[in-house]
Amino acid sequence: MSSKTEIQDSRCADLHGQKNRSIDVAELKAQCLHCDMNPVCHPPSLNVAELDSLDQWFPTRRRLQRGETLYDLGETFNALYAVRSGFFKTLLPNRDQRDQVTGFLMTGEIIGMDGISSGQHACRAVALEVSEVCIMPYGNVDQIEASFPNLHAHLNRLMSQRIVQDQAAFKILANMRSEARLAAFILDLGKRFAHLGYSSNTFVLRMTREEIGSYLGLSLETVSRLFSRFQEDGLVDVQTRHLQITNPDGLAEIAGGRPAH
Repeated sequence: MSSKTEIQDSRCADLHGQKNRSIDVAELKAQCLHCDMNPVCHPPSLNVAELDSLDQWFPTRRRLQRGETLYDLGETFNALYAVRSGFFKTLLPNRDQRDQVTGFLMTGEIIGMDGISSGQHACRAVALEVSEVCIMPYGNVDQIEASFPNLHAHLNRLMSQRIVQDQAAFKILANMRSEARLAAFILDLGKRFAHLGYSSNTFVLRMTREEIGSYLGLSLETVSRLFSRFQEDGLVDVQTRHLQITNPDGLAEIAGGRPAH
């Protein structure tokens, strides 16, 4: 048997209007082994034999430019997407006014679970910068559950984690005070960066002030005014999109309900 097995991954390629192309599975497995996203795509409990039989789960990568759509509202659901690098926003298009931003996804997170229930994506996902995703065909859930119970359990854990993230987002949006929403949003971003091994207090905002406002239900003017106020109060230091949380305890108090000065 050849040490390099080639498979034709026409399914994922056809999803995005690309030409069919051969994939070197042995090389892809090696890349996956050293990828930071490996624990997300493949549970550590899978043994070698199971991994060898999971060729349909070894992801195809897709690179997107800033502003490029990963999937659109109403598009048929066929795969989940692990963000290998970059940043995405999800949104609901609106013909009468600006699109409503519904979430931000970063490296190490999964996009596309919104399509599992109905078989169609419930929002649009757009790259905020040059990004790369691993495409994981969803396949037949019943077959996965029967053949790979560890993988099925792993997917359920990923979905549960996503629900927890969404609940945290709802908690932010449920707070009626604008300064608390923004403070909680900044702190949540810091926690997510820390989960990737980066600083929780110093990071780059990949989204615009307008996109933040759309997500938080605030106007662009309000978001800009609050960033200026937070900076004046010594809570953050903002230079264009580079943000440093200079007083995390103070910012946490604002997020918890203490009025800003």
